[in-house]
Amino acid sequence: MRTAYRLVRHELRLFASLVLWVARRTHGTDRGRAFGYARGQRAVLFGFAYVCVVETVVMSVLLHRWPAVHRVVLFLDVYTVLIVIGLHAASVVRPHVLEPGALRIRKAAHLDLRIPLDRIAAVRRELRTTHRKADGELDVEVGGQTTVTLELAEPVTHTTFLGRRREVRVVRVYADDAATLVAEITQARSAPLPLPDLPG
Repeated sequence: MRTAYRLVRHELRLFASLVLWVARRTHGTDRGRAFGYARGQRAVLFGFAYVCVVETVVMSVLLHRWPAVHRVVLFLDVYTVLIVIGLHAASVVRPHVLEPGALRIRKAAHLDLRIPLDRIAAVRRELRTTHRKADGELDVEVGGQTTVTLELAEPVTHTTFLGRRREVRVVRVYADDAATLVAEITQARSAPLPLPDLPG
């Protein structure tokens, strides 16, 4: 039941992202600076969407003599195209966000991890094209690549798409402008904390 709920919630978020994308709005960026990552997968997703559209047209021609089957296949094909475009839309409208005191790592509609800045022990620009699964590590790849590596002083809890929880100490992510993201995180971590208000 929980798995079905998560799948439905994910697809609803994709459709909501389509609306935001058309309206040229973003989600959750009002409290910080956004860093996109959609550029790294745009060509692949639109290529896949194009293939799906071609398949839809071909199947419509092949199945025009069987109206019932044609309607079912047409619905599934159109739905698939919307999901693929929704994945790109979610990647555009749900970027990484550097907030006051935290870095929010996201990927489309299925990952949203908040890392307090005081837990980041080191951050560096690092291009990786191969990733091996390891305990305590999270790779948020785009197009098979990550460009920023975060080493944490204390672990953060990552909840997977299907709800499994795991502690991670190393997080690798992809950002279109990795150099600026690293510089901004470094600057935010070194900024002095505000002094508390003294009683008058």
